[in-house]
Amino acid sequence: MTTALERTIHTQAEAIEHMARTDLAEPAQRLRDARRVLLIGTGTSRHAADLGALLLRDAGVEAYSFAAEQFVTGGPTLFPDDAAVVISHTGRTAYSRRARETARRAGCRLVTITGEGAGWPEAIVTVPPEESETYTASYTACLAVLASLAHHLGCPDVSPADLARAARHVRAVCATYDPGAMRPPERALGLVGAGPYAVTAAEGALKLREAAGVLAEGFDAERLLHGAAVPYGRRDRLLLVAPEADADGLVPAIGAAAAAEGVPVSTVPGVTGLHPMLAQLPVTVALQLLAAELAQLNRRDPDRVIVGAWAEESLWERGSEPGAAATPSEGSGAGAR
Repeated sequence: MTTALERTIHTQAEAIEHMARTDLAEPAQRLRDARRVLLIGTGTSRHAADLGALLLRDAGVEAYSFAAEQFVTGGPTLFPDDAAVVISHTGRTAYSRRARETARRAGCRLVTITGEGAGWPEAIVTVPPEESETYTASYTACLAVLASLAHHLGCPDVSPADLARAARHVRAVCATYDPGAMRPPERALGLVGAGPYAVTAAEGALKLREAAGVLAEGFDAERLLHGAAVPYGRRDRLLLVAPEADADGLVPAIGAAAAAEGVPVSTVPGVTGLHPMLAQLPVTVALQLLAAELAQLNRRDPDRVIVGAWAEESLWERGSEPGAAATPSEGSGAGAR
């Protein structure tokens, strides 16, 4: 039986194309000439903020990314000439709500990115609420929005035409994905990449944990090398994310070292001919498809992943403003976006 996760994965090329056609000149103007731009999100939305900051820096903007909890509990003081970009798929995550209110109270320039029905009137709206708690389309559509904003601010090679080309790559990944190309690990899976591919490694690991229940973790190459690789052995697997894109060659060298130690190694190739940020879109979709495949192999329901004590209302209310309610519709897999 096809899951909602699988169905949603195959809608993403169309969602990217839709966002490429959306006029974002007005919200981009709010970011123009800001002293600095702070991008804020939780979980998957934090990964979008990380890539968004890289995009905006490529446009010459002083941009930084924060986890929403980090921002509201210890982040920088906001000034009116700052800009905040708050990302939340549903608009209900406790700390993201707080981050939005913090920005509004500070009187700084505010841009928000949400899915349909979030109730944030100023927001750039991406896709309908996801049926699966393993979020996919809301993430890639958000990346398309961030690319469009960066295009308006001067980032090269992320125009609507470039986004349309990225969408074609996404379609190609969906059409040519080869189930069974990677055996699941017996114990743990490490994903490693360099630069923006390290963010995609972290996002892929989150999808694998949510959808398939795989003990997965994403690393940048330096962090894996400096001690994190120590526990990996023959019962584990290392997945290299676009190793050919690492100009220093550390990611392929780590793969060679892992293989020499008996750790099975697999590769997800990168994409050429796209801006490095847009290249994350098809690679992300390939990792989503892997998560859906391993969910089936592991007999997991990838659409209902926040259950039991993890779904307790009191957990999701932590971090909200007094009197504000957060719901378990947006957490670590429904989920913490």
